[in-house]
This record gives sequence, structure tokens and C-alpha cells, in this order.
Amino acid sequence: MSPEQTAPSPAPGERPPRPGPPERGQIRRWRKYLAEERAEARIYHLLAARSTGREAEILHQVAEAEQRHAEHWVRLLGPHAATDARPSLYSRLLIFLASHFGSVFVLALLQRAESRSPYDGEQDASDAMAADEAVHEEIVRALATEGRHKLSGNFRAAVFGANDGLVSNLALVMGVGATGTSPAMVLFAGIAGLLAGALSMGAGEFVSVRSQRELLDASQPTQVTLHVAPNLDLDANELVLIYRARGMSEEAAEHRAAERLGFYECDCDPSRSFQDPAEDQPEQREHVALGTDLGAAASSFCFFASGAVIPILPYLVGLTGFPAMAVALVLVGLALLVTGGLVGLLSGASPWKRGLRQLAIGYGAALATYVLGLLFNTTVA
Repeated sequence: MSPEQTAPSPAPGERPPRPGPPERGQIRRWRKYLAEERAEARIYHLLAARSTGREAEILHQVAEAEQRHAEHWVRLLGPHAATDARPSLYSRLLIFLASHFGSVFVLALLQRAESRSPYDGEQDASDAMAADEAVHEEIVRALATEGRHKLSGNFRAAVFGANDGLVSNLALVMGVGATGTSPAMVLFAGIAGLLAGALSMGAGEFVSVRSQRELLDASQPTQVTLHVAPNLDLDANELVLIYRARGMSEEAAEHRAAERLGFYECDCDPSRSFQDPAEDQPEQREHVALGTDLGAAASSFCFFASGAVIPILPYLVGLTGFPAMAVALVLVGLALLVTGGLVGLLSGASPWKRGLRQLAIGYGAALATYVLGLLFNTTVA
């Protein structure tokens, strides 16, 4: 039986198949689509296996949709489907990442892949399949957003610290090196810049987190009402003012004040849905998103130092003069491309554009200080 005879009648929303037997170009294209759909189904199943709860359920359902797309191409290919084509290198990379690493980066990569669906202009794909791919992009975007939110604080600190170390110390080394001073002085300046910058970053992060925690702690309501309630003037009940200041309506505030004064043994007003912040459990009031001040300071110190050490590596291994600066530029450029690319991946944007943007910023700063160093050149003619 020929492939076109095995294909079912188009369902509502599907495009009718082309008449006649498939051509060689069609068969190659269909095999490619089949391989990609099977690869995507596997990727989603792998991600689901590493997830739990609602996210795992959603990923399994998306994998089933990709499998339905694969069955569409199997029906069109008929006996030609027996020979499988290999998925693209990109898909094989995603399979590897989904098998060994967390889902945040893989979902970000999948979001970009789903946004480039080939079915919009494909006559042999159904309208429903093209619509599925557009919906899958939004599903993946939503799932990736949750992971981005979880990583946003730590990831921001890591990228900011590393890039600050890369750019600032490269600019320092290039500026000092351009003056014609001795390699030992350039190395000393680089090490001093590393320590000064890392200590400044660590101290700044410590003060920032500690101050923010102190501000939040100062804003937390206390349990003073439990201790002073028996001594309050019942006719001028200022407990009501406390609860109204916390955001309760007048009726709810009066009800809560009556509870505190002992008129009710429990919260017996089912219509009141306001939760008094002072009654939250201590663990619910922990400022988890901030982390600890010492932890933030240590991570900022390490991230800055990890970036700042790269520009001085050529001097540490004995290179001097222009070759040392050239190697430092190359090493820092590669590091900036990597960090910029990671930002692009997590944000769902082009990693190349983000990487080149970071590279332009870093090299721009290095060029500015290099020109400044030439103006103060200390080499004796």
C-alpha cells in the first residue's frame, strides 16, 4: 500500500495531503521532521523525569503532543518511515543536557527552538501542528520563567560579579601596561585591583543585605498586643487602630480586637480573610530571598575574583609587554562571550547577541584605559 493511501482524511484544521506519491525531497524532509519530533518528545520526557508535581505532568503532556506530531509523519511516510533519520546536532545536544543537567537551561534552549517552528510554511504539516508548536513555545516560556525566578538573584550576583572583575581588571591591566612600566608593576596592579575590587564587592554586598534585612525586620509587626491587651481602656480601644494600620477593614479590625480582649475564644468570623502579619509563623517570615549577609559577601568576593584573575594570568606565567596584553584580551573576550551567552540563554534571547554585547562593553573599557595609559607613557625615549 502506498504512503498516500495510508494517510487518513484530513481532520478539521488540517491541510489536505498533496496528491500523488511523495517525491524524494519530501521523503527526506518528512524523515527530518520525524526525527526532530521524536527527539523533542524524548527531551520533554527526560525533563519530566527530573521534575515533580505539576511541572512533570505538563512536560509529559507536551511530550505526548510531540509524539502525535511524529505519528503524523509516520503516516505520510508509510514504508519509508522504517529508515530513521538522525536528529540535528542541536537536538542531540539538548538530549544530552536534559539527561545530565537541570531543566532551566534546557527549557531556555527549548523556548528558542519552539519559536523557530518550520511548520508555518510547510504544506504537509497540519494547521493544528503549527498551532501546537506556537502553544508549546508559550508553555516552555512559562515553565522556564519559574526557573529563571528561582535563579535570578544568585545568577544576577554571579554574572555581575564575574563581569565586573573581568572588565575592571582588564581595563586596569591595559591602562597600566600601556604606560610602559615594568611587568612586575603591571602584575602588582592587577593583583591589587583583584583584591581591592573583590573586597569592595564583598563588603558592599554584606552591607546591602544586612541593611535590607534590618529594614524588613523593623517593618515586621510585633506581638505587643498579646501582652498589653488586658490593660487597655475598653472604651478607647486602640487595638482597632493597630489592626487598621496593618491594613484591615474597620469591621475586621474590631473583630480581631475583640478576640484579643477575650470576647471570643477563637477566630470565629469565617467571612474575614485577612491574615495578620504578626501572627505568621517565624519560618514564614524569614527573608529567604535575601540569603545571609555573610553568604552574599563571600559569593560576591569569589565571583569578582574569578573574573579578575583572568586578565593577570599571562603575567603570572611570565609573559610581558604587548604579548601579555594580547593574551589577556583573548582570554577575557572568551570569558565575556561565555557569560553573555549564558545570560542570553536564560533570557530566551540570542546568546550570540548577548555575548557580543558583553564583549563590546569589556573591550570598550579596555581601549579607553589603554589610550589613557599611552598618554601617560613612562618609557624613556
